[in-house]
Amino acid sequence: MKAIAYERFGSADVLELKDLPTPHPGSDSVLVQVKAASLNPVDYKAREGYLKGVIDTVFPAVPGWDVAGVVVKPGLDTPELSEGDEVLAYARKDVISGGTLAEFVEVPVRTLALKPPTLSFEDAAALPLTGLTALQTVRRARVSPGQTVLIHAAAGGVGSYAVQLARLAGARVVGTASEGNHEYLRSLGAEPVEYGDRLVQAARGLAPEGFDVILDFVGNGALDTVPQLLRDGGMVASVTDTRARDLYGGQYVWVRPDPLQLAELAQLAADGRLRVEVAEVFDLAQTAEAYRTLEGGHVRGKLVVRI
Repeated sequence: MKAIAYERFGSADVLELKDLPTPHPGSDSVLVQVKAASLNPVDYKAREGYLKGVIDTVFPAVPGWDVAGVVVKPGLDTPELSEGDEVLAYARKDVISGGTLAEFVEVPVRTLALKPPTLSFEDAAALPLTGLTALQTVRRARVSPGQTVLIHAAAGGVGSYAVQLARLAGARVVGTASEGNHEYLRSLGAEPVEYGDRLVQAARGLAPEGFDVILDFVGNGALDTVPQLLRDGGMVASVTDTRARDLYGGQYVWVRPDPLQLAELAQLAADGRLRVEVAEVFDLAQTAEAYRTLEGGHVRGKLVVRI
């Protein structure tokens, strides 16, 4: 099969289009013919070696954890799935090796959900990691009706889902973003504020009593403003900064595969209640270019590779 792989840690230059053996499904896995896969920052951080000590890499490593495709071979004990089923998955495994940027991928059943027929493969592939991260963070922060929530990096891949999910939970949402993304945030139902020295003043102008919940999807010191912005008894959650838990008594979230939550997200998207933003679609041979685009840091929405 054709796959994108790398033999050593490094920049996007180490990515190559290779011929690799087609994997076999394990007893509780299925073989999926990949129709689309999406890119995430964690992919290139792993490729650059920053996850050493967190998760092992086995070379040649095929990157990618997000996938949408068709089951072509069920495992020995996968009664819930059949050949021809259309699925999506956050196909994270215990090592970085057989990822989703390939024509075929082995996917553990514990990571996947059936794809609604009306949801495109490209949109389905853009959901798993970022959608689950947003959903699990919103729920662990106990966002509820009537609350006022501040979301850092609200226009990003995770943040844009979190804005919508917090709104669906009945909360008022204020989101930080560069000025060029303010209209986009308004279209998602958030009130935008700009990054920078005036962030605290602008945010307090919108929520004079402080925020019930602060969600951090960017790091880079975003939680430094918690003492000025969080009301007494409020909740902080972050996917990048352990101070949310260790200093402020909140939540640090490392996303987990969850097939029920993934099915919920897919149905929300299929029903038009959750907007999926696909910024650009690439071919498999253009994957290195796609990662360079992602690493440039100015992508709104998701980059998808169609296979």
